[in-house]
Amino acid sequence: MKPNQKVLDKTITRCRERGIVIPTFAQMRDPATIPQKIRDRLKNVGLWDVDPVNLFRITWKNEPVERGGLYNDGNWIELPESLTGVPARIVGIVGKWFPTGAHKVGAAFGCIVPRLVSGEFDPTSQKAVWPSTGNYCRGGAFDCALLGCHAVGILPEEMSRERFDWLHEIAAEVIATPGCESNVKEIYDKCWEIRRTRPDCVIFNQFEEFGNACWHYHVTGGIIEEIFRRLSEPEAQAPDGKTRGVQDPSLALRTRLAGFVSATGSAGTIAAGDYLRTIAPHIRVVATEALQCPTLLQCGFGGHRIEGIGDKHIPWIHNVRNTDVVAAIDDEACIRLMRLFNEPEGQAFLVKEGVAESVVRQLPLVGISSICNILAAIKTAKMFDMDSRDVIFVPLTDSMELYGSRIEEYRRSHGAYKELHAARDFARYLQGAAVEHLRELTYFDRKALHNFKYFTWVEQQQRSVEDLRRLWDPDFWTETFAQAYQWDRQIEEFNRQVGL
Repeated sequence: MKPNQKVLDKTITRCRERGIVIPTFAQMRDPATIPQKIRDRLKNVGLWDVDPVNLFRITWKNEPVERGGLYNDGNWIELPESLTGVPARIVGIVGKWFPTGAHKVGAAFGCIVPRLVSGEFDPTSQKAVWPSTGNYCRGGAFDCALLGCHAVGILPEEMSRERFDWLHEIAAEVIATPGCESNVKEIYDKCWEIRRTRPDCVIFNQFEEFGNACWHYHVTGGIIEEIFRRLSEPEAQAPDGKTRGVQDPSLALRTRLAGFVSATGSAGTIAAGDYLRTIAPHIRVVATEALQCPTLLQCGFGGHRIEGIGDKHIPWIHNVRNTDVVAAIDDEACIRLMRLFNEPEGQAFLVKEGVAESVVRQLPLVGISSICNILAAIKTAKMFDMDSRDVIFVPLTDSMELYGSRIEEYRRSHGAYKELHAARDFARYLQGAAVEHLRELTYFDRKALHNFKYFTWVEQQQRSVEDLRRLWDPDFWTETFAQAYQWDRQIEEFNRQVGL
């Protein structure tokens, strides 16, 4: 498509006036390629500051500090058998150290930036609408603030208070829709109302925007590959911390990239599994959802309390042909473990049970949907008899920093959390996690879930049957993910014209 030069010129002028330089996907995957002058600016900027230079902190490799940090090799937690009850190595990549405290700033970046640098979105006259069950509209609002765009956030009214408060602080327009995490159709209905009544608004629907999946394919898939290589092929280190390339070749035979587990939500994050399949063909990609809304498991419906997971439909951008297993997790388990991981009595109990204090101190980095991912990983390890050679990765999308009000609510409604509660929750939901509510998908199961998209996307959202059929073709996804290379060239040319 030929760029709209008139709109592009206005966008270039705005970026020049506001000092905006846009990172490439390659730079977000490998911040070592970011220019020194950008690094110098970052040394004086806080992680959540509304400063355009924070676009260069949309990466999994931020130093874990609130202000002035640069880059590292990634942030992750390896959960020990003393906690999980399984010998498989479960590794969580930490989302807290993105601006806004969640990786959704990356997903939103992948949706809006390609349109900005091609002249398809005019920040001087149009508003970006971010429909979401929570973190995505926060990420979109933050990206807009950095890029000089006006943001409109849409999210269910029952989401945590922290989300609404922050959106108002960043000066985003906020629209609350009826219901909870699983009330996605109500969000879609509001989007159609906006399309009819507000022609200046452009909808960036995370459930159908392939830029969301592309960002995770390249950036999230990339960091998982790097961490796995580091875990499976450790290199000798000199006192200065730099690697020296000495390694044990037999380690590669003793370590397997066995699984990637992700709550589907918008199905952006699970696209990292498509990338990991290219380096580990036998990996099991596991899609997780709430048992109270078992759409993938049973074509079911319902409400639940695992914030950030949208349900009752299959997202347009979910490549279900690449999904091996569906795991439905009880939201009660997630809420109980939220308290076990964060209440003082719960943490003290875990230490008594032999979980290292260094691990326990990191558990507040695990948000509610992240707990869901961990439980699904434990069940997956048990289902497939995985052992200490097997490594399963899970995204820790956000931390408990975004859910402090939830802990207070449960203290009021359920009382103080005592050691007895901790013992029960640890035994039942971690050590006693059972292989239940899991479904290993056959070819025809996957095709059935793919066809289930028809009822949302063709009947309700005006997609065509021809487009739906194209999504079943593996070549479609290869071509879709390859777009990131073209977008990087456009970003580089855009920055060149901005001239900063």
